[in-house]
Amino acid sequence: MNSVRRGGPRKRDPEGTRDAILDAARHVLARDGKEGLSVAQVANLAKVNRGTAYQHFQTREQLIEATTEWVSDKMYRAAFGDEGITSTGPVSSENVEKVISGLCSFAMENFELGRIWLYELLASRRPTKDKFWRYYKEIMARFAETDYAQKDIDVEVHSVLVLSGMFLWPVWIRAQARTAKERQEMSERFTHEMLRLALYGNLRAEKFPELRAKFSKLASAG
Repeated sequence: MNSVRRGGPRKRDPEGTRDAILDAARHVLARDGKEGLSVAQVANLAKVNRGTAYQHFQTREQLIEATTEWVSDKMYRAAFGDEGITSTGPVSSENVEKVISGLCSFAMENFELGRIWLYELLASRRPTKDKFWRYYKEIMARFAETDYAQKDIDVEVHSVLVLSGMFLWPVWIRAQARTAKERQEMSERFTHEMLRLALYGNLRAEKFPELRAKFSKLASAG
């Protein structure tokens, strides 16, 4: 009677292998930055054959591009949800808070990768290839044309300023805060200030009574 063969060749899983390589690349980028990244190093960390890694990503630039695409997708989901903000109805205080709070939280949790994403975006000659940037700028442009917005918003300048602040403030936190409690407080301060700047900067405040009431209550408490 023939014995049953155990532990045959491992089933190929190209998608799983690619995910493992990208996960390792994100780890290296967050720890060592772009300068410390190499396909060979990532292959070793991902525990895959170097040749296999090169089949998926021939250069470090391809790894960086794939990682920034991952960051862009995660940012999109953090700010807009899986389906995005598709409503063409009135802009709500809830949506304003959701977008700003989602972005702030993502930036605080992923600031190393976020800064790499930001620098790649700012240096790109085709920034509209980026999923998050394309959608964020589109949302801002649509908003700027409504009567909920202040007049003459420069959408491109505004978008770059907001996103730059999102990923630079965590650097300040890491340098200044000594405890987890201090980091949390500084994170909350940033979210609060971004909402306040939105309310009294690009939003017509009278159109957002819920946000106005919230800041009035905070001011009274202070």
